[in-house]
Amino acid sequence: MRQLSSMKIVLMRLAALGVVGLVLAAPIAVRAQDDDDDHDRARDLYERGEIEGLANIMAIVRAKAPGEIVAVDLIRAGDRWVYRFQVVAADGRRRIVDVDAGAGGVLGDESDHK
Repeated sequence: MRQLSSMKIVLMRLAALGVVGLVLAAPIAVRAQDDDDDHDRARDLYERGEIEGLANIMAIVRAKAPGEIVAVDLIRAGDRWVYRFQVVAADGRRRIVDVDAGAGGVLGDESDHK
């Protein structure tokens, strides 16, 4: 009887662990869908001539903030589209560089101090 009780506890813990795993994995699936939607939106805006291509904009960012580009988001800021880049410099500092996606001009540049 005692062995059956121990097995029941183990099974309950495994079930709880499985539920936790599913809950933690759900945001990853949602984020992947969001990334696909962002990509489709960017492609549509580029094809309509509303924004510059990402390759052209990346050259501007690399000149302004040398380092590794670790993330890019396309966001709406007021009446314009903005590429928001996260760049990590060789010294480990992270910079956020906002670029007008239509005109190609740098709008803002923030640095995190290590």
